[in-house]
Amino acid sequence: MNGVNQLDRLCINTIRVLAAEVVEKAKSGHPGMPMGAAPMAYVLWTKFLRHNPANPSWADRDRFVLSAGHGSALLYSLLHLTGYDLSLEELMDFRRWGSRTPGHPEYGQTPGVEVTTGPLGQGLSSAVGMAMAERFLAAHFNRPGLPIVDHYTYVISGDGDLMEGVTGEAASLAGHLKLGRLICLYDDNHMMNEGDTGLAFTEDRGKRFEAYGWQVLQVEDGNDTVGLEEAFEAALAEKEKPSLIMVRTCIGFGSPHKQGQAAAHGEPLGTEELKHTKENLGWPQVPPFYIPDQALAHFRRAVEKGRSREAEWQALLDSYTRSFPALAQEFQQWTSGRLPAGWDSNVSVFSPNEEGMATRDASGAFINAVSGSLSNLLGGSADLGPSNRTTIKGAGDFAAGHYQGRNLHFGVREHAMGSILNGMALHGGLIPYGATFLAFIDYMRPPIRLAAMMGLKVIYVFTHDSIAVGEDGPTHQPVEQLASLRLIPGLTVIRPADANETNEAWRAALTVKGPVALILPSQKLPVLDRWKFAAAGGLCRGAYTLNRAGGSTPDAIILASGSEVHLALLAAERLQKTGVAARVVSMPSWELFEQQPQEYRQAVLPPQVQARVAVEAGSSQGWHRYTGAGGEIISIDRFGVSAPADILFDKFGFTVENIVEKTLKAVRRPLMRSLNEDKTLE
Repeated sequence: MNGVNQLDRLCINTIRVLAAEVVEKAKSGHPGMPMGAAPMAYVLWTKFLRHNPANPSWADRDRFVLSAGHGSALLYSLLHLTGYDLSLEELMDFRRWGSRTPGHPEYGQTPGVEVTTGPLGQGLSSAVGMAMAERFLAAHFNRPGLPIVDHYTYVISGDGDLMEGVTGEAASLAGHLKLGRLICLYDDNHMMNEGDTGLAFTEDRGKRFEAYGWQVLQVEDGNDTVGLEEAFEAALAEKEKPSLIMVRTCIGFGSPHKQGQAAAHGEPLGTEELKHTKENLGWPQVPPFYIPDQALAHFRRAVEKGRSREAEWQALLDSYTRSFPALAQEFQQWTSGRLPAGWDSNVSVFSPNEEGMATRDASGAFINAVSGSLSNLLGGSADLGPSNRTTIKGAGDFAAGHYQGRNLHFGVREHAMGSILNGMALHGGLIPYGATFLAFIDYMRPPIRLAAMMGLKVIYVFTHDSIAVGEDGPTHQPVEQLASLRLIPGLTVIRPADANETNEAWRAALTVKGPVALILPSQKLPVLDRWKFAAAGGLCRGAYTLNRAGGSTPDAIILASGSEVHLALLAAERLQKTGVAARVVSMPSWELFEQQPQEYRQAVLPPQVQARVAVEAGSSQGWHRYTGAGGEIISIDRFGVSAPADILFDKFGFTVENIVEKTLKAVRRPLMRSLNEDKTLE
């Protein structure tokens, strides 16, 4: 570390040793990345990052994302050293039950952690969403001399991040959008878990990012703090292009026998090697978790600097409030996450209509009806906007130099779209939504999973929801996707049956906790007569009784969601003529239903009524919990076929006749069981 002053060297080695000791005590973790990346992290956190350890949620702070989340010991060390509410004892509990220092950074678990990372590529891709959010908010709120939204998004990523395909999708879009306030430090240590990157990763990463439209900067020696500062200054000077700072580092730097080796990546150094590392770094042989007073005092300057910076910003906000009181009130409302009073007053109730309308059309109508009162609602599609009906009319396109546009164009980049939506939600102030065909959600499953894990307010509009896609064939006909979404903890899945249920689905999406997936077909569905059937507001409880057949104890219950609800109602009418009272339960959301009191759930699905039939044009997975052993399920547990939708529904049994037949079978089953028991007694 020639050319580095004594205090900088002491502070950098403090990070290295502390991170290595954190991993050593846990007997698991990744010491190599923190030890190699310590200088770049030190320069960023002490000389460039605008943050306030006393208030991690300060609205105009710079965002820092550790995309290489396996190096969490680096982030936890920085948070403790710079004065966040993270004690040394909590670092000692690294990777332990109940600790605030889990193996990979978790949003909401540790103060100062901006995003859950670990799945490589997700951090950098979410950071693109954060940078987009900053540009949108700045374009909407800033006024000459009063830039109340004025911050940067910084990322530390590694070789694994850049290998993941989602990074290419997101970086391509970031360059296209000219997100000059996005700065990524690339920990270019040439090392993978299996060995040198030469095994699988030999492309020119710099040229790739230049082709994306990024400024690419090089720091040949990762220990060169002067070179790092110069690179940061150059990145900050570039106002249009996002910057990739390629920093040539050495994994496990300081470890005599493991630095530069894959062995430094994913396992503790070991007691003896840690001792030798301390000797090599000139570190005193003292008990673990020793932090030199001089180093701690230098790091803790961040506390006073942070308070001062936020106070300056607050003074700016006060001036802004005096000059633009209405905008200031809107800023406070957006950043609080509250919805304004009367936000849904322009939403229309749809009149009964047998010809009906597609729920994707109703969804588009809802978006546009609330777009005036919810000016922070923005979103788009993975190049399917005309089909998904997600365009906000007259709101403009979010584009380079026109960041106030509310229509986002992700291109055919589902994976990046999901991650960017997460970043926008994490940034705060916005309600983002994204759309694609249901069959394509597997491209974006990792960020959906992370959104659910973090409890983010992200809304997904997934259209073309079943075999009714028709002639496009099995590649475009989702059969397993709906069930797979229901398996994700914390994700609310809603499949409305008509236009008015779609309104209620959107109301739920905007008010319930966590991410919500709206599942919508492509075809028209009748708009139910709510004088004849129960009000669509029942959707908020996940499932509700539509018709009144049989009173409190019907002969049978037909459960359905989405487009199949209409078939169920027709079947119930036909069954009524045969003397069988069949209750039809619209069940758009299992998650919302399971949150209801037991009394309500049993009122909708009386336990004594065991003749039950579930109808849904997707996998049968999970429906058995509601039909029970004596019930029937009309589903599709195989891939579809290219053919017209009506032919497919007929061939796969989604017909009134089949529902009637299955219901009668379920009704007769207890009777046959009783007769058999009588014969046994004889």
